[in-house]
Amino acid sequence: MAYFHIFRRRLAHLILAMTILVMAPVHAALSHPHIFADAQVEVLFNERGEIAGLRQSWNFDALYSAWAVQGLDVDGDGEVTPEELQPLAEDNMIGLAEYSYYTFAGEGSGHAEIARGRDARMVFDGTNLILSFTLDFAVPRPVDRAFEIEVGDPEYYVAFTFAEQNAAELVGAPEACSLEVNGPRPIDPALEEELFALGPDVLQLPPHLADAAKDLANVLVVRCDSNDEAAAPAASNVGRRGGSPFVAPPQEPNMGGSTTGILGWINTQQKAFYQALTEALQFLKEDWNGFWALGGLSFLYGVFHAAGPGHGKVVISSYMVASERELRQGILISFAAAMMQSVVAVAFVLIAAGLLRLTSFAMSDAAHWMAVSSYALVMLLGIYLVWRKLARRFGGKGHVHHHHHGHDHDHPDHDAANCDHCNHAPEPKQFAGRDWKAQLGLVMSVGLRPCSGALVVLAFALSQDLLPAGIAATFLMGLGTAITVSVLACLAVYFKDLVRAQEQKGGKIWGEVLTIAELVGAFTVFGFGAILLLSALFG
Repeated sequence: MAYFHIFRRRLAHLILAMTILVMAPVHAALSHPHIFADAQVEVLFNERGEIAGLRQSWNFDALYSAWAVQGLDVDGDGEVTPEELQPLAEDNMIGLAEYSYYTFAGEGSGHAEIARGRDARMVFDGTNLILSFTLDFAVPRPVDRAFEIEVGDPEYYVAFTFAEQNAAELVGAPEACSLEVNGPRPIDPALEEELFALGPDVLQLPPHLADAAKDLANVLVVRCDSNDEAAAPAASNVGRRGGSPFVAPPQEPNMGGSTTGILGWINTQQKAFYQALTEALQFLKEDWNGFWALGGLSFLYGVFHAAGPGHGKVVISSYMVASERELRQGILISFAAAMMQSVVAVAFVLIAAGLLRLTSFAMSDAAHWMAVSSYALVMLLGIYLVWRKLARRFGGKGHVHHHHHGHDHDHPDHDAANCDHCNHAPEPKQFAGRDWKAQLGLVMSVGLRPCSGALVVLAFALSQDLLPAGIAATFLMGLGTAITVSVLACLAVYFKDLVRAQEQKGGKIWGEVLTIAELVGAFTVFGFGAILLLSALFG
């Protein structure tokens, strides 16, 4: 079947990804789309042959659609009508106004100001949600040479493409007018790196990056004369923004990363798996044999999700550097955190959507505050680790204060000068369960924030009466995530073992290197949690 062919291709990608994952910097996080939309645009002319506005229709992907319509079947008849969707449509228009409706139009050095968005309407066909609306220009614009209309989100939270059929149409245009449809155009990789490295506090792009951002959009070009002279590109008023006007589960704050190279390739694969999951779930309604393909795709999605944005791998790896732990403990922590994420995602959707029948707005707000709580716990864990490391390093006699062979020792009655057994590396069992509170805090801080992809998959499965398959897919995602994070945790432990080995050979400087590395790991946990928390609250 077609889905097994997809699975085999994705498996080959997984093997390659696992070989290059260890080369990806652990601090990098890249923005990736959580919403996919096919756009159709009608260019509206007035009686004077000027462009007066646009009529757009956006067809959203099935997973996001299932999330967005949660709790909106007010009469409980099993059908979400346009009337029940109208409040959502109006709220979306309010949010879209702050983002210039993801639409930028103009010719030459000027751009057309959008006066208002009106006549918003939503339709749900049982699988896809379709938003239609009209945009009126403040001043109708004549077409002298080439009028460009861009539809796209430069932040790439919403991935727009033009519909395969009837992507655009001229309405009421003079006979001399023609229309050209262009998808996203390639931009210089160096400019792309600079564009996506900007922080959320940058509200207006520099001119050279504004031109680069344009190339991420879908562009319509309208010409109304025989002048073939190349037209100057339309000015862009694209600013940097965080988040999205649409109601989706909160994504990991973008810390500034790459959409090219190895991480860009991982991002592309994650997007492909996300879309394939939708198709596999829909296929299950016809043939339950497709469950095996769904399971394989879910597992691979978990692997690529952990390789992309996410605080779990950063926090766990930094914790492993900061705290002496056996390899087995690192693997157990990674699996416990990933499985907790899966449990939290399933419980959240069952309670919020299945039992309480909350709307997507309420569910997104709840998921946001769960993420805030997660980041706050990460920051508190970092504070604890930093305090512990500083106390042991600088504490006086009678305190925990010195370091041997990569392990911290408690000697309340004597100092290093009187220690006659510190030249022997302690057995791992001496430390088993010693810091279970920190381990529990680590699992809680990472696991409390469920994967956004898992939430929308579960919401979609619930809407299609495929909840058991959705739950199984969620735990397989967790398994893939756990394996990837375990690899990084193992690398952290391996690094510490190498340093200890050098120290035992008589290289005393390596003990200081390890001590500093542990302190840096502790500060990394704290700093990462603090930045994520501030980004979630104020970004």
